[in-house]
Amino acid sequence: MSEIGLADSPVGEGRALPPVEKPVRNAVADGPILKTLLSLAWPNLIANSAGTCVVIAETSYIGRLGIEALAAMALVFPLVILTMTMSGGAMGGGVASAIARALGAGETERASTLASHALLIALSFGATFLVGMLVFGPALLETLGGRGAVLDHAVAYLQIFFGGAMLPWLMNSMAGILRGTGNMKLPSFMILSSALLQIVLGGTLSLGLGLGMRGVAAGALLAFSVSISVMGWYLFSGRARVRPKLRGLKISRAMFADILKVGAVACFSPLQSVLSIAIFTHMLAGFGTAVLAGYGIGARLEFMMTTVGFSIGMASVPMVGMAIGAGNIARARRIAWTAGLVSFSAMGVLSTIIAIVPQLWVDIFTQDESARSAGRHYLQIAAPMYAFIGLAIAMYFSSQGAAKVIGPVLAQTARLLFIAIGGSYLLSLAATEGQFFLLAAASMVLLGVLTLASVMLTRWGPRPAALALRPAAVAAEPSSASQ
Repeated sequence: MSEIGLADSPVGEGRALPPVEKPVRNAVADGPILKTLLSLAWPNLIANSAGTCVVIAETSYIGRLGIEALAAMALVFPLVILTMTMSGGAMGGGVASAIARALGAGETERASTLASHALLIALSFGATFLVGMLVFGPALLETLGGRGAVLDHAVAYLQIFFGGAMLPWLMNSMAGILRGTGNMKLPSFMILSSALLQIVLGGTLSLGLGLGMRGVAAGALLAFSVSISVMGWYLFSGRARVRPKLRGLKISRAMFADILKVGAVACFSPLQSVLSIAIFTHMLAGFGTAVLAGYGIGARLEFMMTTVGFSIGMASVPMVGMAIGAGNIARARRIAWTAGLVSFSAMGVLSTIIAIVPQLWVDIFTQDESARSAGRHYLQIAAPMYAFIGLAIAMYFSSQGAAKVIGPVLAQTARLLFIAIGGSYLLSLAATEGQFFLLAAASMVLLGVLTLASVMLTRWGPRPAALALRPAAVAAEPSSASQ
């Protein structure tokens, strides 16, 4: 706070003017872009790294159940990832975007109402997954190539995990609400705690108590419940910047629309991504259990690497959203380009190291030499292209913040068609597994390039006609053009 004293009085009346408060700066809205992005990303990275530990731990103790269990996890993994990415990265990103845009425009009451509608959406989508997977899941796993013991293991996991499908949806929606306010630390801390708890519970239930794949799934659900309890208490106790409204809540189509125009459209991106993986998995199933298990190990590395892109991308959502809400389009664009470059570089360096020495990753999970060979082969070809996955993820999240996700979703559509058509062609030629691995790598490059192009070609600000109607002095205001 600063004061103007007697000597500063413009009228010399011998009395001080009222104290003037300095405006409160919000780093998310107007702080240095790279510094703020990294400060928001590091809690996400720590939490998502813990998720990577879960991937390693689960694959490790699933490997002790046998190669059939490993192959079963490769079958069911796309369905689990669909649930987690759709509830977290897609709908959770839509929630964060809507709340960030409301706060950027100074509409705190609207942000609180949006939070309530976000939880209703989570319950509805969770119930849909519960019913859909329990009814159609086993047949879907069989369609993907599951047979015998492999199918039995996969169905056992699916029945438990999707029996509690509303839990990951609630957890990720609460995390989205908090991230929309710029609070990355609490949801990240809870994801970290949940991951550590999941490792302990999953290992204890699956191996210690002999529950097998059912124990792995049950451990995940119990860990999710703990995160929901803590974040729910924090939100409803009024400690967060927004508090979901319960009393006097009026259901509003406009509120649902504000979230779903981003979240629902964004859900098609992970859906298409999982369909791409599912189609590819089905094609590889014809090469035998060892190749399928080896690819599953490699696919889990891809999941681990994407946590880097997710951490950076999720950090960009409230930054872009608040910039858009405040009408600062140029800043929003610069945030997107910065996030894309950081994500591309970080994932590119890490995945290239693994491509050079793939045994560092593959040998953790299995002693079967044929599965090890297939896993090493896949990583040597595909891993360097994970950088383009990182670029696509960052552009996807930045587009969520701007409420412009059609382009990145269509880029996923192009990748899906590329894999389906290219894979069918390779099957007609009786191609080798290596040629299919090349197809996967090429699809990653295609996704990254098309997603970047879609963001470059999509207008985030007002149309030129609208700008032409504004006075020149207003059109040049720093709020819409300067950083």
